[in-house]
Amino acid sequence: MRAIWNGEVIAESEDTIVVENNHYFPPETVNKEFLAESDHHTVCPWKGTASYYHISVDGKVNENAAWYYPETSKLAEKFKDYVAFWRGVEVKD
Repeated sequence: MRAIWNGEVIAESEDTIVVENNHYFPPETVNKEFLAESDHHTVCPWKGTASYYHISVDGKVNENAAWYYPETSKLAEKFKDYVAFWRGVEVKD
């Protein structure tokens, strides 16, 4: 699977975990050069508190377009720190 935004591959992995129709990429498969920490957080009742990244490519910024769970509930431990995408980021084979 690949996560692509603004013509750049943000993440690529053959080992994503699909949760609620979102592909979560292992952290080592994400090109961190395109990410910047956000101060945005959301809470999922069964996964925990999500932290977000802004994606920046060629001077364009997609705010809070990637998220991950740095601390998870017991139910979500298998994808702790894995990164998922939305807001126009194309995830495909």
